[in-house]
Amino acid sequence: MRNRSLTAVLALLAPFFPIAAQQHLAPAHQRAAAPTAPVRLTDAQIDAGIRIKLAKSKIGPDKFRFKVQGGVVTIEGKTDIIQHKGAATRMAHTAGAIGVNNHIEISDAAKQKASDNLAKGRRRAQIVRGEPRSTSATLRPAADPNARKTTPHATVQK
Repeated sequence: MRNRSLTAVLALLAPFFPIAAQQHLAPAHQRAAAPTAPVRLTDAQIDAGIRIKLAKSKIGPDKFRFKVQGGVVTIEGKTDIIQHKGAATRMAHTAGAIGVNNHIEISDAAKQKASDNLAKGRRRAQIVRGEPRSTSATLRPAADPNARKTTPHATVQK
């Protein structure tokens, strides 16, 4: 009985308080967009996209062989530049491939060149860190590894 009377009172008061009766929705720019199914390209479309991208790139259209099957691209070939392997993978992904099997072989000369550049960069970094940045720079005295660091503790005032 009590619930019925409360429901009746609320029903009578609802027209006077329209805000309470409305659903509160977030503004349109804050609401999540309805999920849409990703557009999946056909193998022929992916193949054409990769050919166009390779023709525009420095790699060239005849550098690598590739085939598309079920949206997955398999790339084969050889290169003397390490970065071409990653570039070919990125081109396949941006052309719409859902997966890439990259079987590009990097030549031994390219691997050796990359190794030499890496070692050279490490040596350069070690030299730069060991020298002061300018002649007017003041160097701190070397820290004693046996000394304990002590920090002043805050005192509580009453």
